[in-house]
Amino acid sequence: MPGGRRRFRADAVGDRLRYWFDTTLTRGTPALVGWLALACLVLVVPVSVLLVWTDHRAPASLGSRIAAVWRSTGQTLRLGGEVGPPLRVALSVLLALIALFYVSTLVSLITTGITDKLIALDRGHSTVLERGHTAVLGWSEQIPTVVTELVTAQAHRRDSVVVVLADHTMADMEEELRATVGGTGRTRLICRTGRPTDPVALARVSPETADCVLVLPRDSPRGDVEVVKTLLSLSAAVGEHHPVRVIAAVRDDRYLAAARLAGGDRATVLDMDDISARLLVQCARRPGLSLVHQELLDFAGHEFHTVREPGLLGRAFGEVAGACPESSAVGIVQGDGTVTLNPPRDTRFLAGDGLLVVAADAGSTRIAASGPVDGPSPHGPAEAPAPSPTPPRAPASPQATRVPASPPASFAEPERFLLLGWNRRAHRIAGQLSRRTPVGSVLDVVAEPRATTLAAIRTVTRSVGHRLSVVHRPADPTLRETMDGLDVTGYDAVIVLGPDHREGHDDPDDGTLVTLLHLRAREREGGRHVPVVTEMTDDRNRLIAPVAPGADFVVSGRLIGLLMTQISQNPHLTGVFEELFSAEGNALHLRPASHYVTTGRTASFAEVVASAAGQGACAIGYRSHTRSATAPHHGVRLNPPKAHVRHWHPRDEVVVVAPGE
Repeated sequence: MPGGRRRFRADAVGDRLRYWFDTTLTRGTPALVGWLALACLVLVVPVSVLLVWTDHRAPASLGSRIAAVWRSTGQTLRLGGEVGPPLRVALSVLLALIALFYVSTLVSLITTGITDKLIALDRGHSTVLERGHTAVLGWSEQIPTVVTELVTAQAHRRDSVVVVLADHTMADMEEELRATVGGTGRTRLICRTGRPTDPVALARVSPETADCVLVLPRDSPRGDVEVVKTLLSLSAAVGEHHPVRVIAAVRDDRYLAAARLAGGDRATVLDMDDISARLLVQCARRPGLSLVHQELLDFAGHEFHTVREPGLLGRAFGEVAGACPESSAVGIVQGDGTVTLNPPRDTRFLAGDGLLVVAADAGSTRIAASGPVDGPSPHGPAEAPAPSPTPPRAPASPQATRVPASPPASFAEPERFLLLGWNRRAHRIAGQLSRRTPVGSVLDVVAEPRATTLAAIRTVTRSVGHRLSVVHRPADPTLRETMDGLDVTGYDAVIVLGPDHREGHDDPDDGTLVTLLHLRAREREGGRHVPVVTEMTDDRNRLIAPVAPGADFVVSGRLIGLLMTQISQNPHLTGVFEELFSAEGNALHLRPASHYVTTGRTASFAEVVASAAGQGACAIGYRSHTRSATAPHHGVRLNPPKAHVRHWHPRDEVVVVAPGE
């Protein structure tokens, strides 16, 4: 006990006072107000005394000076400062305290209201009151692509608005979009915070007055489920009497039917995995085709537009196609919205029909009154020097430069493909190859022998084995010894896939980049270039990929983002892209220029268009062999003027919309 007393006495006085002060503060608001009043009095009273005693006009008596100190203190603390009988002073202080309490409460309420409003605005919880805007629901790898393309597509509008709703803070979304999108020009970009699956949160973006709503899927196991729930919430928020045009996407086709039911009649739901697989196969069989798709899908170059003019009525498609000097006609948009790609040349335009063209924009399409457009380009040849100061023309008549108007003969020979890697889209790739390649073609699969992979390959073999031979070579494609054991140059094309994205695992593109390194080394050792098409998840990795210039890449997230924005601006394009990506009907092709024009000499693009039309195709551009290694377009030029004259190299290719493979 004595030792405890000594330790207590040894405690510093300052520590004890600090502990006592801290204890009083824990008693709540009254203690805080009391300490604040005491602190004010300790500061104000001495200063008031000093002011009174140093004033030469101060009264001489002590009582009068004390009254003066009180008045100064009361005025400073807004306590009235009345002098006189004690009751009068007490009532004065009471009224002052009441006034102080009222004013303080009023200021506090106003401050709290303003603060709450600022916090709500900062949190992105206020309602957007716009009409004709584009609403983007969700946050995924497509968001930079979608917003950038929407800004580009709506650059000509003065009042365009893009509203993003996602379960992120508004500050984070705005910072991310500033870094990835940059300036938005005339387009106002508004971010709101909330879960797209919540109808209350959806109301913040006013979907019922939007021109279009885009629903983005997250790359996670629950991403497709959230898309379905978002579409249901959208229907609940908008109501049946205010249907809105919706474009959505799912990754797994198991949710495709449910998403279309939830979206209703005006919803377009894209199957991401199916579209990616189709494009991978198309690029594997037609190297360079991804460059054409890139040009058609983004709004920075030439894309599809619908032109409606009264002068189209009664005219034949072939005549109109030849009368467009600055556009490439590819189809007819019927009055009910149905699109016919590459129709017969004698098809007549009916009332309400429109012309589907590839052009820089809809306003640039000019249709001549009659007759085909021919003649030299006012800008001269694009790739060959002009032989004279006057604009160049083809040195021979069109009959001398065009090839016979009949499709070139083709012989279906089995093809060999090498698939490096395996993911959930691999079985779709095998299915597309079995439908598009001649019987007897081979697909060699190099993938690690995991149980799920082996089971999937067995399933694929049973379903496509009657047309396509699928051979599994168990190995890790990221290892150099695996690549050394392959005869890469013996394949018609190589398809490189990364693993599926999984939370907590490495970036799927990491293994893809390593595989491409080994593949490039084997190509150099073999001395023969093999067409390679690579699937990636991040478009930034495409810039550092070790591949030959102009190699094909399919960045699934960017591809779907481009498709969604194109359809949002032109609803008729849903059927167009569906047909272009399918194994049946019309598709995009890169065909040898010798199919349409005599190579080794100059000819106008109008002659190429006429020759392709005679073979049942719509020519929309070309790829220059001499510029195939030059970025950024790698020789691809879509929609050149009809009067454009150039020298056609034997290895040049023409971009056409035509049936068949």
